[in-house]
Amino acid sequence: MSDAPVRAVIFDFGGVFIDSPFTALVEAAGREGLDPEVVLEVVFGPYDQDTDHPWHRLERGEVDLGVARDEIVAIAVDRIGRPIEPFDLLAALAGGGVREQFVDCCRAQRAAGRRTGLLTNNAAEFEEFWRPIIPLDELFDDVVDSSAVGLRKPDPRVYHLALERLGVSAAETVFVDDAPGNVVGARAVGMRAVLVGPHPDDVSVALAELDDLLA
Repeated sequence: MSDAPVRAVIFDFGGVFIDSPFTALVEAAGREGLDPEVVLEVVFGPYDQDTDHPWHRLERGEVDLGVARDEIVAIAVDRIGRPIEPFDLLAALAGGGVREQFVDCCRAQRAAGRRTGLLTNNAAEFEEFWRPIIPLDELFDDVVDSSAVGLRKPDPRVYHLALERLGVSAAETVFVDDAPGNVVGARAVGMRAVLVGPHPDDVSVALAELDDLLA
């Protein structure tokens, strides 16, 4: 592990500043009597990879929301035997609150003189909903949205892009995300990284791990 001083922290959005979409989908699948693991695979694809699954293409800005939805419904019919509405299953996220601990953490990093970035896999159609949730201009020196740049985690190129735009090296940066594959991807390009677990109690654990890396 690098012992270079940390000059920057890059955060994910969903699952860090708000509740995880993966957790929301698992809970919704359970209420519908569906196998959560199968539903995760149907809706999000193999999320530790960057593939041609419709959700991945949506996050790279290659297809619009309607196309992605129709293709996911078709996958559900094939895998589950009936259609599912992916965005109905994710609707629970709309009522979730902001994790103020991470907002405070981000402010503290900027106050300490570190660069801060947001690197999010997202859909262009979701922008008007997620961007107002937290004060992006106050918290981050730069925001990389996968749908705007045509690259998504864990493609190493998107991590390098985020680092370049912040003007820091991987060895000087800590990355925070809730998806294990994205954390593995960050470490593969040389960043130190913190995985945020799926439950609210995991927030304090992740913040303590981040503190240790910053010490």
